[in-house]
Amino acid sequence: MTALDGLAPGEHLERVAIEVSQVAAALVRGEVGRAAATGTKSSPTDVVTETDMRSEALIRRELMARCPGSTIVGEEFPDDIGTNTIGWIVDPIDGTVNFLYDLPVVSVSIAATIDGVTVAGAVTDVLRTETFSASLGGGARRDGAAISIRGATELASSLIGTGFAYDAPRRRRQARIIAELLPASRDIRCMGSAALNLCWVGCGRLDAYFEQDTKPYDYAAGALIAAEGGAVVELPAQNELDLVTAAPASIFGSLRAFVDSA
Repeated sequence: MTALDGLAPGEHLERVAIEVSQVAAALVRGEVGRAAATGTKSSPTDVVTETDMRSEALIRRELMARCPGSTIVGEEFPDDIGTNTIGWIVDPIDGTVNFLYDLPVVSVSIAATIDGVTVAGAVTDVLRTETFSASLGGGARRDGAAISIRGATELASSLIGTGFAYDAPRRRRQARIIAELLPASRDIRCMGSAALNLCWVGCGRLDAYFEQDTKPYDYAAGALIAAEGGAVVELPAQNELDLVTAAPASIFGSLRAFVDSA
């Protein structure tokens, strides 16, 4: 892919991801308070709504209009296999349970890849209307302004974000981790959107985040944003625990030790 409008490829794809995530977030925002589950996926608690479907259909149309021939991998529909090296990883609503219950932590996440490498991403907070974005090697931003991690120096004073799997046996193990980690940290938050948790690490609203049993569409954009904000980021492909972790280098090892020991 060549640069467009004087931008490097990653910067151009970041711009596209921003535009499309904001369009989709506006659609979702218009249906807040009116969500209804239409089915389930991996478990009875893993719900999908009509808005998830409409949001992803809109995202796919907008991406294809801007970048014809792309491959698109999303949460709700079969993959579109493209004809060029550009790919998109799409979560039309990250935080569907929050959306269903009218809780205000809901986002739209779009990541861009070239030859399978994530080079750009954007996450739009549906209710706060903030957009976090990044390009590989180009830093991370919130509404265009540079962001960075808080830089905690010890676990005991760190605010940690996490989430829980839909699978009951895995939730039992996660409960053991929380039981050990909670007294060793400042506090723990479980807010229901992996994408936003990662962005909040990237901008310093959380000191760190970890979660098992997430999917690429949950973390692809947010992981890049956290990493470009200065966090050490580990993805499921790099461990045997199906674990995403984002934290400053100073506390990353301590946090991982609690997860490994449970």
